[in-house]
Amino acid sequence: MAEMARKICLLGDFAVGKSSLVARFVRNTFADKYLTTVGVKVDSKRIELAQLAVKLVVWDLAGKSELDSMNRSYIRGAHGLMLVADGTREASLRVALYLWMQSQKHLPGVPVVMLVNKLDLIDRWEVSASDILRLQQSLPTWRTSAMDGQGVDEAFAELARRIMEVSA
Repeated sequence: MAEMARKICLLGDFAVGKSSLVARFVRNTFADKYLTTVGVKVDSKRIELAQLAVKLVVWDLAGKSELDSMNRSYIRGAHGLMLVADGTREASLRVALYLWMQSQKHLPGVPVVMLVNKLDLIDRWEVSASDILRLQQSLPTWRTSAMDGQGVDEAFAELARRIMEVSA
């Protein structure tokens, strides 16, 4: 089975759980303590899609509220974007959408999925069910928990499928 490598980048505000989502997806682990990402951390995982093996090369970018020149250079050549917001911080959703808008100038037409993370803290969410429904009108949106893994593999697989449809 041939293997194709595809670069994806995670974008979102600080402390939304990007690194935790990558750790859950790649190593099936979760750490309680918060460690800020400096610059970018690159990881990878091989997944099977239909009759195709895809190596997702995952670029976990430091949390920022806008796409600065450093992050623009990191996203260059990306095949897909994963936007991440923290369900307990509604402002982080606005940041993720703003980053998406900015990234479209540099990566027009690149597949994107939105993850609203921290589903394990649903009782503290500021992002409402109606916000999620509105998002789903324009973006594939997943409610995820890096802590317990809910929705994580499915969201990465969805982005991989969309990337492969565009690549076909």
